[in-house]
Amino acid sequence: MSKNIKVTIIEDHDMTRMGLSFALSNNESIEVLGTSADGLEGVNQALELKPDLVIMDIGLPTIDGIEATRKIKNAMPEIKVLMNTSRDNEDDILDSFAAGADGYITKGATSDQTISAIKAVSEGVGWLDPAIARVVLSNIRKNNQVQAKHGEINYQKGKNLYGLTEREMEVLALLVEGLKNPQISKKLVITIATTKTHVHNILQKLYVKTRSKAVATAMKDGLV
Repeated sequence: MSKNIKVTIIEDHDMTRMGLSFALSNNESIEVLGTSADGLEGVNQALELKPDLVIMDIGLPTIDGIEATRKIKNAMPEIKVLMNTSRDNEDDILDSFAAGADGYITKGATSDQTISAIKAVSEGVGWLDPAIARVVLSNIRKNNQVQAKHGEINYQKGKNLYGLTEREMEVLALLVEGLKNPQISKKLVITIATTKTHVHNILQKLYVKTRSKAVATAMKDGLV
């Protein structure tokens, strides 16, 4: 029998915090250790209780969720952080991943989607809400097109700054869309073992350790 995923919740909206805590507590694979409505209080609680994962809002009193994530990751990098917020602008997303977040999901997600995100992130698989991925990719492509028109960048050259192969670029694009290995394998008509090899090579070339960090790098540098 697999062990429960121990989580804490940092969310300042009372109904959202209580509802999320109730929904997760009813799942036999998740154990809610504690909740907090304040950024700094939530950080201290997480460092004391040492959960496997922290569910983090961005708009918090005292310190925001991005700074709270940074503090938790600096002190205990093994704790996973899943951003759970209504914010979907590019700056918040990129800043969250830069602070060390392991996943990003919106508050419009269903309980099942949130639980899937928690399980994926706790296993070291990055999670990016598909709606978020579309927003960021749209902004990045728009910015790159504008810059290219003014001769500011060479978009095709930018894609190869990390030495990614054409196939690795395809896999990276699917990672950004939130696809998991079996879905990537089916989409590209390759074996799961081959997909895993491509993902491993992508992480090595981007100098990151997790899929979520690879997604953040891809978005930040306009690789897809």
